[in-house]
Amino acid sequence: MPEEPTKRVRRGRTPAPAGRTGRPRQAEVARLAGVSQATVSLVLGGKKQGAAISQETRQNVLDAAGRLGYVPDPAARRLAAARNDLLGVFSFTATFPTDVQHSYYPFLVGVEREAAARGYDLVLFTGSSSGGAGASAPRALNRARLADGCLLLGRHAPVEELRRLVDDGFPVVHLGRRDEPEGLAWVGADYVSASREVVQQLASLGHRRVVLVREDDEAPASTDREQGFLEGLRAAGLPDCPDVVFRSADPARTLTPERLRQWLAEGVTAFVAEETDSGAAWRSLTTAASEAGLDCPRDLSLALLGSPPPDLAGAPEPTGFDIPRAQLGAEAVRLLATLVAGDDLPRPGDDLPEQLVTLVACAYRPGATTGPPPGTPTPARPHSTTRTAQGEL
Repeated sequence: MPEEPTKRVRRGRTPAPAGRTGRPRQAEVARLAGVSQATVSLVLGGKKQGAAISQETRQNVLDAAGRLGYVPDPAARRLAAARNDLLGVFSFTATFPTDVQHSYYPFLVGVEREAAARGYDLVLFTGSSSGGAGASAPRALNRARLADGCLLLGRHAPVEELRRLVDDGFPVVHLGRRDEPEGLAWVGADYVSASREVVQQLASLGHRRVVLVREDDEAPASTDREQGFLEGLRAAGLPDCPDVVFRSADPARTLTPERLRQWLAEGVTAFVAEETDSGAAWRSLTTAASEAGLDCPRDLSLALLGSPPPDLAGAPEPTGFDIPRAQLGAEAVRLLATLVAGDDLPRPGDDLPEQLVTLVACAYRPGATTGPPPGTPTPARPHSTTRTAQGEL
């Protein structure tokens, strides 16, 4: 049975911006009132779930709005009031996924099934595809307003474009953790906990020097994996100095057989690669090992923080974790439908209606690419530990 996703909320109280010009935004009202942007939308928009908000919270929101001189955008309110039973899906990838082997395909399966179960049709926005307008073009995301709400997919998204949607109160959910803009709802995989477990499993096999290979990219999915990797090293009492992370904008060029042999000579016995859309880190690592004439897991252990590229599915299954992509897609639709309906109801055990974040646990995959360090006895393969999803932001 999959683990229940854990939700977390970002809160804070900050002073009103000094010397601001232009129309104040809902995000600023939320910061001044010390509540989420969803709560501001419920209070100022007169939505039915607003009755579940305490009178004190309601008054704080109204006071903050008055202090900032906030006036709702009438055009945005008219758009938000229209309902077509349509949910949008906007991809920021170079081409919209159509191949069943594409890493985004399982996400879309979950999205489609959950949308159908809830009585919604889907509108696919393909501005990122060849010949499209492009997601980074000015006001490109305005097309999403044709739907009642929109799901967004991709490692990189135009923050300012997203901020306009969020500030206007348009229902939008990003599939994958995002720090910006503030107030954006998102559904993501718990890469931190999953990556930490992979490192702990390597440590239990006897590895004492482990290196992470990753692309030079600040996408949240990459930074989360690195965070979990470093936490796993610290939990196992292993060194977490800067040279345990190898970052490269072009792993295929920089991760050579010679570099791999140098690491082994320095005492490194295990390598961990991140999963990305291109699979560049894992491809480069396995290619370098093969060209160096190294046997895995006899000469070194390899682990992958995610799933291998589909075209490498015939190779030995890598140790790592599986991302519940279909479940993530379904969770994103559930959250978006809640925002579209104007309901921000808490789950059992939750005590606040402003919860905008869903984090889903990943399942550890033992695989066949890890073993004890060279020259050590072969212990029994450790069992996967039981984890619960944990949020980091």
